Amino acid sequence: MQVGVTLRNMGRESTRSMMAECAAIAEEAGLESLWITEHVAIPPDDAEGSGGRYVDTLVASGWLAGVTTAIKLGAGVIVLPYHAPLQLARQAAAVQELSNERLLLGVGIGWMDAEFRALGIERRDRVSISDANLAFFNRCFANDVVEAHGQRLLFLPRPAKPPVLVGGSAPHALERAARYGDGWMPMGLKPQDAAAPLARYRALTEALGRSP
Repeated sequence: MQVGVTLRNMGRESTRSMMAECAAIAEEAGLESLWITEHVAIPPDDAEGSGGRYVDTLVASGWLAGVTTAIKLGAGVIVLPYHAPLQLARQAAAVQELSNERLLLGVGIGWMDAEFRALGIERRDRVSISDANLAFFNRCFANDVVEAHGQRLLFLPRPAKPPVLVGGSAPHALERAARYGDGWMPMGLKPQDAAAPLARYRALTEALGRSP
């Protein structure tokens, strides 16, 4: 079993010195991974526990790559509709390249109404946006030349694709993980409650001819 830990990139603990020290302790202890969460727009009346302070997930992961040497860097999770797909792919590629391929990319479709409003995105479109973004992400890491909005472009640097772990336990999350991801990330499930969706996920990957 590989054990990871969530590093607080939120609240008063998310200082440069505190995050660096925690990362060093985790790496020295032999933990497999550090995980960073994502929020981009916390309302003033919903800031308990963080004070509304969140250090950006991929920026923090890139910085952590420079203060560690071996521990894996997990994004848990990047909210797909919040990000322009080309920029997300390029940022992930940069972290993967500069970290010597230590990125673990957890992704989800989001849930907080306030964040969708702040970003000007219709929450009802999150499923279609997420699926399209994941498909594009996979194309980027499979080809030096990709097309976006009718424009061909070079996708370089192109390191090995970071494992994409799709979060959630609803049926559509399992289907998304099987079709577009490299693994499934159950969110807040007790082990005994994960057995049924795990079996469903494995059946879906098998039907698609993909490895679970």
